[in-house]
Amino acid sequence: MNLPFPAGFFPLPGLPAGPATGTTPTRVSLVGAGPGDPELLTLRALDRLRRAEVVCYDHLVSTDILQLAAQAQQVCVGKRAGRHSLSQEGIHQLLIGYARAGLRVVRLKGGDPLLFGRGGEEMLALHAAGIDYEVVPGISAALGAAAMADLPLTHRDYAQGCTLVTGHRRADASHLAWTRHTHVESTVVVYMGLNEAGAISAGLMAHGRAADTPVAVIEHATTPRQRVTRTRLDQLAQVIAESDITPPALLVIGAVVAVHDVLQVAWAGGEG
Repeated sequence: MNLPFPAGFFPLPGLPAGPATGTTPTRVSLVGAGPGDPELLTLRALDRLRRAEVVCYDHLVSTDILQLAAQAQQVCVGKRAGRHSLSQEGIHQLLIGYARAGLRVVRLKGGDPLLFGRGGEEMLALHAAGIDYEVVPGISAALGAAAMADLPLTHRDYAQGCTLVTGHRRADASHLAWTRHTHVESTVVVYMGLNEAGAISAGLMAHGRAADTPVAVIEHATTPRQRVTRTRLDQLAQVIAESDITPPALLVIGAVVAVHDVLQVAWAGGEG
């Protein structure tokens, strides 16, 4: 890889246009920003943000979290379904270029960097370029959303397992192959599934899920905008359309949603 920066992108102020000479490459930190609330960052993530000189971040990272790295140059690399401001290869080149220039680089991702965040691809690219890296885990969106919505992902009376999947569309429809393999009594959490809700519901019902399987749609989890919308599997797509549900949102499918329902009724009735 000859170019330290992707075509059309400019280096940061004072950064050389070509590979630095006599500079020891730095370690790149692949950091999980958690599900949204800055208070859910890990101590290590906070430390890396405060030390960073460059932060390459995704769209889902909140401005409150970015403010914790106010001293750093901040570059939005714009990973959002269907709208990428920079290709994945371009992100690799950016990280490698900044590291070779001797800057402390943080690659900041929503949730956990190795869960639907393409962190594995970035690890491989950095390794191939001879750049050291570390992974700083984050609370995943699924875990954060479930906790803040009073919705256990497993429960001995409802679900013995949990499957995390992506609903992000692929041209060959392979993104929905998982609907054939999930156990009907396990919880399913779908990332990036709003636009595919109809196909997801149809696939799960075709392979054994009951039409009245409870579903919770959790928007903007752990933030002041969090909203939980309850429905059933056969009505999921319709409810999403009628309720003006917007990303980021997770679909939680399975009997465990009943626990959320019980707790909401209890709180509404003043029990606790």
